[in-house]
Amino acid sequence: METIRNFCIIAHIDHGKSTLADRLLEITGTVESRRMHAQYLDQLDLEQERGITIKMAPVRMSYTLGPIPYTLNLIDTPGHSDFAYEVSRSLNAVEGGILLVDATQGIQAQTLSNFRAAKAAGLTLIGAINKIDLFKDRNDHALAELQKEVAELLGIRPEDIFMVSGKTGEGVRELLDAVIRLVPPPKDANANSKFQISNLGRALIFDSFYDDHKGIVASVRVFEGAFEREDPIVLAATGAEVKIKEVGYFSPQPKAAQSIKKGEIGYVATGIKDTSKVKIGDTVLMIPKPYTLDPQTLALPGYREPNPVVFVSFYPEDADDYENLKRGLEKLHLNDSSLHIEPDQNEILGRGFKVGFLGKLHFEITAERLEREFDARVVSTFPSVVYKIVNKGKEEFITKPEDLPNEYDEIWEPLVRINILVPSNYLASVLSLQNKFRIEDLTTKTVVNSIDIEAIMPLSELVSDFDDQLKSATSGYASFSYEFLDYRKADVVKVDNFVASEIIPGLSRFFPRESVEREARKMVEKLKITLPKQQFPQALQAKISGKVIAREDIPAMRKELGNFGKNGGDRTRKMKLWQKQKKGKEKLKAMGKVRIAPEIFKELIKK
Repeated sequence: METIRNFCIIAHIDHGKSTLADRLLEITGTVESRRMHAQYLDQLDLEQERGITIKMAPVRMSYTLGPIPYTLNLIDTPGHSDFAYEVSRSLNAVEGGILLVDATQGIQAQTLSNFRAAKAAGLTLIGAINKIDLFKDRNDHALAELQKEVAELLGIRPEDIFMVSGKTGEGVRELLDAVIRLVPPPKDANANSKFQISNLGRALIFDSFYDDHKGIVASVRVFEGAFEREDPIVLAATGAEVKIKEVGYFSPQPKAAQSIKKGEIGYVATGIKDTSKVKIGDTVLMIPKPYTLDPQTLALPGYREPNPVVFVSFYPEDADDYENLKRGLEKLHLNDSSLHIEPDQNEILGRGFKVGFLGKLHFEITAERLEREFDARVVSTFPSVVYKIVNKGKEEFITKPEDLPNEYDEIWEPLVRINILVPSNYLASVLSLQNKFRIEDLTTKTVVNSIDIEAIMPLSELVSDFDDQLKSATSGYASFSYEFLDYRKADVVKVDNFVASEIIPGLSRFFPRESVEREARKMVEKLKITLPKQQFPQALQAKISGKVIAREDIPAMRKELGNFGKNGGDRTRKMKLWQKQKKGKEKLKAMGKVRIAPEIFKELIKK
């Protein structure tokens, strides 16, 4: 294991991780130049188009330093805070990391967040400043200052921070050499193992994907033993027992091998078709039989279950596509274990699924992947968060306003701790958002040449349009990261929307009491604009516990009765027809029921 180095690249979004990975692939000859293209490890079309990494990507590289050949296992990670769970999984599979900082943007919020997570995981970090090709003078004062800032963050000398260009390759070879020198080789897990079992094999699943022929393929880091084809294995969490169909490593495409051994990163093809039996964060075990220990006692530590914070219901545009949507969600869940999926039903849109996400971008990316990869076009409801209901001492968690019980004592909303990193001259602009988004317990401290603002705010405010307004207030210079904190008793109310005295399922929402009338007014106005006229008048109402707080009316369609007086007609006849029409409309008003078409509903739930 002395010649193995496992490391990842961590950074804020758009700081050049994937471009740096491209140069590493070229220098090590892992990818032929004729096949090379920008963002090579970003395999999804969405990643290429948006220029961001969504899925972590492992790759094995071979590199010789001096007379010694080394095996380098790299994991390229996402940078957006919504995908922090992806980063946390990679940190548990490696011993070191490159902390990359954009020379033009400097240290950002997710830089700090990833740095703290990496230090907590015990990783050896190497600092690097990227995009120095944008500076003609390599001794530019701004570069020198940033070098000092990154060094201060890492607690090392400024001259130990590497200056690189992922675009031109400048300084990348020196950085790669430093990975070999500074990142420690994998430790011998057997040395400190409390389980003295001969031929024990343990590997951590940090990702997975589905293959039609090989079943579920688990990306693993081997900590003990070795795994070969036809070896019997058991999955600790689910107890599934199978024989391995294939083992190998990523180069970066899956490449079969004779075996994968301790200290290495590779894959295990399980042959399992049932997506519920393989969980990311689980441990693959090879235990010589007969064994008496419970497999769960042998599971590797260090992983936590992801906690979805935003819930959205997905319904197929065409009801016949329900099974296609179900298959698509199941396969996405394989390599994105942070998705929480359960069946759902809507009176207008039919059968669907309630899906939990780690944030708004996570939701948007998943919806696009469903359409592109599985041709599953969906209608999605308003994003909502998880509320805690307390009634007679018992707690219940709800993700949809419609699930709010009729009687309860208290309602608690989720809070997040948010860190905003912003240039000092934009501090006042950020503070101006404090009341609008119910930001509390705000503290500031100087981090190098920026202000790090730490505060607490309701998650529901964060997933509204906080990101857009923060960017607008700071001309795009602010960045933020967040983590779930706790629940707090809240003064929020549920608003139901009615059309012609009928509640519209899927349009109920929670709002803070102080802003509920304003938000209710917006909704009934949108209903008036969107809904078509009927033969009878429609009352549009927003209600709290049966009390109307906002109202609009859509008048009935009018039938023109002609100009009777023009050709000598009698106006009395016209008046009789008007009275008849009026009585008919009154009867329709009492009996009429509005049917909202799915396409109209889609317009209503658009922001």
